[in-house]
Amino acid sequence: MVWLLVLPILIPFATAALAFVAPRRIAARWVSVAGSTAALAAAVALLANVLQNGVIAGQIGGWAAPFGITLVADYLAAAMVFITALIGLAVAIWAMAEIGPTSTRHGYHTLFQALLGGVTGAFLTGDLFNLYVWFEVMLIASFGLLVISGRKAAIDGAVKYVTLNLISTVLFLGAAGLLYGATGTLNMADLHLAVSRTANPERLTVIAMMLMVAFGLKAAVFPLFFWLPAAYHTPHYAVSAVFAGLLTKVGVYALLRVFTLVFPHDMGALADILLWSALLTMVTGVLGAAAQSDFRKILSFHIVSQIGYMLLGLALATPLALMGAVFYLLHHIIVKANLFLIAGVAQRLTGGSDLGAIGGLYRSAPLLAALFLIPAFSLAGFPPLSGFWAKFVIVRAALDLQAWLIAAVALLVGLLTIFSMTKIWAEAFWKPHPDGRTPTFARLNKRERAHMLAPITVLGALTVGIGLFPAPFLAFATTGADQLLNPAAYLEAVLGPQQAASGQP
Repeated sequence: MVWLLVLPILIPFATAALAFVAPRRIAARWVSVAGSTAALAAAVALLANVLQNGVIAGQIGGWAAPFGITLVADYLAAAMVFITALIGLAVAIWAMAEIGPTSTRHGYHTLFQALLGGVTGAFLTGDLFNLYVWFEVMLIASFGLLVISGRKAAIDGAVKYVTLNLISTVLFLGAAGLLYGATGTLNMADLHLAVSRTANPERLTVIAMMLMVAFGLKAAVFPLFFWLPAAYHTPHYAVSAVFAGLLTKVGVYALLRVFTLVFPHDMGALADILLWSALLTMVTGVLGAAAQSDFRKILSFHIVSQIGYMLLGLALATPLALMGAVFYLLHHIIVKANLFLIAGVAQRLTGGSDLGAIGGLYRSAPLLAALFLIPAFSLAGFPPLSGFWAKFVIVRAALDLQAWLIAAVALLVGLLTIFSMTKIWAEAFWKPHPDGRTPTFARLNKRERAHMLAPITVLGALTVGIGLFPAPFLAFATTGADQLLNPAAYLEAVLGPQQAASGQP
């Protein structure tokens, strides 16, 4: 059982080491693809086991919880591990057409796999200190990926990215230290019991606020989001895609996990702050996107906007709202990574990403145009795509609470998202290229074309499939939300039946 939890973490790091010692560029990229394939197989095995047996946990080194290192997978964690491996494989294949010998020599594939390992570890860890460790692994790898191109804009964006994330790290570590001093444990299952017995709730509220700010910085929540649009448009497109799909979602996952498992009693005091942060995140993100004229900058601001929907589900805190947050989280990873990959193909064909300087893709590359419309319409919430169901559930949860203003803001942001996607369509696809250039796939050789289009097509097909057959995915998200709200199975898997039962308040 422990190996099912260890392998999804171990495989990316082993792949990173092999890619580092690979003798040639071609060998390194194929090592990365092979390792990503193996990681996906391990993630499928883990997800299948969780679907069959429920929450599973393992204690590394045989040290019983809460004293050792705990790995644990419930529905949400297993799904996040699976989708991380899926996006990792898609981007690894796509990167074969973009990443050149210089970036390979500087360790792109090693850093990429280390980042995937850090993200996977963050989803599977069962204690706060090791969550901090995985955050540090992600920060180091992501900084390297940001600067690896050597361009001035990338280095400038990386400095802003690292500075803000270091502030998040300091807040997180300080909060973890205070929490350990108050409870004597950092194991999240044990914290669930210890926090309920603590006699100083005011101190715990301060700690919870510190963690909310720390994870909010990671998730790019208002007003802490400005580092993201300054950094995500600067690196290689493959790097932008994996960042857009995964990095901010680790912050969202941490908020979901900590504020349902560790601090459920504090949500009453902090829910209003989280609610307004979610709404302002949605509005400022979509307005920022509407003001941009660069393909990747528009998509970067939309990451911020869509994070607000996920936090809204946590802030509303009903079973339906949390189910919507889980569904939205999983859907958005696929859609947003796919849009950045499509932006990379558009850049290769047109020669740029500034919308005023490109165009002509609809007539000369209709396949790319069709592939763009799928995730773009899904992001905006068009039926019958996955984004429609994600937005529908969140809005329905708000209406059930008679929160009319919240539902209206969610719908308005969806309309403004359509405006941004329409602007990309009109400028990059519909209008002729201002230089008279014909951006055809002939500019790519057959191998590059296959490497770029295959992942985009598969991710687009998943978006359509989830939209057309939402029932099993919504049922999965419902179970995932129920496990967040009722962590009895999580506690029993980590602490054992007797300790979990005896520690319940």
